[in-house]
Amino acid sequence: MQIYLDYGATTPTRPEAIAVMQAVLTEQWGNPSSLHEWGQRAATVVEQARIQVAGLINADDPESIIFTSGGTEANNLAVMGVARLYSTPQHIIISSVEHSAIAEPVQLLELWGWQVTKLPVDAKGRVSPIDLEDALQDNTVLVSVIYGQSEVGTIQPIAELANIARSHNVLFHTDAVQVAGRLPIDVEQLRVDLLSISSHKIYGPQGAGTLYVHPSVKLVSLLSGGGQERRLRSGTQAVPTIAGFGIAAELIKQEMPTETPRLIKLRDRLFAQLTNIPGFIPTGDKGHRLPHHVSFCLEYADGEKLSGKTLVRQLNSAGIGISAGSACHSGKLTPSPILLAMGYSQKAALGGIRMTLGRYTTEADVDWVAIVLKQVLERFKPELQIVY
Repeated sequence: MQIYLDYGATTPTRPEAIAVMQAVLTEQWGNPSSLHEWGQRAATVVEQARIQVAGLINADDPESIIFTSGGTEANNLAVMGVARLYSTPQHIIISSVEHSAIAEPVQLLELWGWQVTKLPVDAKGRVSPIDLEDALQDNTVLVSVIYGQSEVGTIQPIAELANIARSHNVLFHTDAVQVAGRLPIDVEQLRVDLLSISSHKIYGPQGAGTLYVHPSVKLVSLLSGGGQERRLRSGTQAVPTIAGFGIAAELIKQEMPTETPRLIKLRDRLFAQLTNIPGFIPTGDKGHRLPHHVSFCLEYADGEKLSGKTLVRQLNSAGIGISAGSACHSGKLTPSPILLAMGYSQKAALGGIRMTLGRYTTEADVDWVAIVLKQVLERFKPELQIVY
């Protein structure tokens, strides 16, 4: 038996997306920038996908959808596209629990002389709107706060944060990669200026993503060349992957009303079976949480015999795929920066694990994973009194 519980890392490409991609590769393979029939057939495919992706996030203007190679490029375009508008360093605000695709570009800006404020989070990983209000300065040009945290599942109060930024005439960006397709997104109600999503997190192909750019927002492109995507992303569009992204966006929006409640039920079922494990601490915010997301840290992790990475390897041997938050550098584990930012100890931050559910996950899957995980922990910590 093999059970995949790492849908937060990537999702299997759905058959409908594969079929569309095959058709495009066979019949609509032209360059969408060409004016002849072959090019215009390909251009039609791209524009159809633009409409489909715009529909997923309720963007009124499909032209606000800028296709990229994925969420990482979309995040980089948001941060660096704003930064390049200025000839001198300004001030940028992010949260202390951002994905590295935001944290690392901002770190680079800091080396270039930019002022950077990292908003603290509480023990559940939530940003306080009051802290954002206090952090804003006259030279603040961008606020970027992740919508749904990929490691601990916490959902941020994006609408409230975006309204605060807007009231100060500051641009607001959110990385919605983990939220898209799991919860409804309405960019008109959220009032965000920039929003990133990724194809391969919603059962589309890897290699496609989008940055939503409000029509009033100006950015400087990261790539120079042909001027595609409103001159914000030069380079011939990857027509087949964009087509697969489009159909995946359309279908997942249709499925959300039934799939999201199903995932929440499975998520809560798995949490319930794991919370009685001694030293197993749920992470993230229970009340403001991604529907598909289960995460814990090990209070008794030591980074050597027992860590989040240990559990990933042990469950992989049992045919189960999960992920861990700590990283390995030069043979040594480093604690999860997300858990550290939330106030966890160094040891506990070495023991973070994440299980993310998806459209092929069943009740039998989560029940079996709970049993196997308990058996693995008993081998490493035989003194634990685990209840089955």
